[in-house]
Amino acid sequence: MTTPFRQSLRLAARTRSFHTSTPVASHIGRKPISFSDDVKIEHDLTPITTPRIPSELNNTLLTVTGPLGVQTLPIKPFVKITTTKASPDDPTSQNRVEIAIEDPEVKQQRAMWGTTRALINNAINGVSEGYRVMLRLNGVGYRGMLENKDRTLSLKLGYSHPVLMDLPQGVTCTIPQPNRLILHGINLQEVTEFAAKIQRWRKPEPYNQKGIFINDETIKKKEGKKK
Repeated sequence: MTTPFRQSLRLAARTRSFHTSTPVASHIGRKPISFSDDVKIEHDLTPITTPRIPSELNNTLLTVTGPLGVQTLPIKPFVKITTTKASPDDPTSQNRVEIAIEDPEVKQQRAMWGTTRALINNAINGVSEGYRVMLRLNGVGYRGMLENKDRTLSLKLGYSHPVLMDLPQGVTCTIPQPNRLILHGINLQEVTEFAAKIQRWRKPEPYNQKGIFINDETIKKKEGKKK
């Protein structure tokens, strides 16, 4: 038989929290982004009526121009972008971009707040410094070379035929060593996505530790079955 005292203990155990402090969310979107003078940011507030994908309908367009190229980003209509130029009187001031949303209480707007800030930051870094991803080909006879005016990557990965992959627009490749590939580009998503496509041909395996490794990726070695 359950007594009122035991019921109160169970209720207290269910409602007990680990701490009594007020939860505070980390708003990445509130952090301003600094950029140099050779980067230009233009925000076209005209709604997109012919979108590339349905989710971009009625979005606005942000253009980021830098020494390495140009990137465009679709911006949700509820996201507000403010650009502040550095003050010539203050040597410590920097160009800044601040991102805000119309209603922080709306879940969708809060979710896109930090995402938009991260995408803009990636675009600024891409057009000013660029991105690079290194791939290591670990395996007997694994090697890569460039063909077709350096626009086609030919890989020998232990198959009966070479693997041919065309480089995406905006992505370049250099081969300092036969088993080392370095991908360059201003779009972080395109560079990392193409690196993942290359890795799918020979994913790292733990027994002989062979395969295609991205950057400093490692895999723990496993012992094979012993008779």
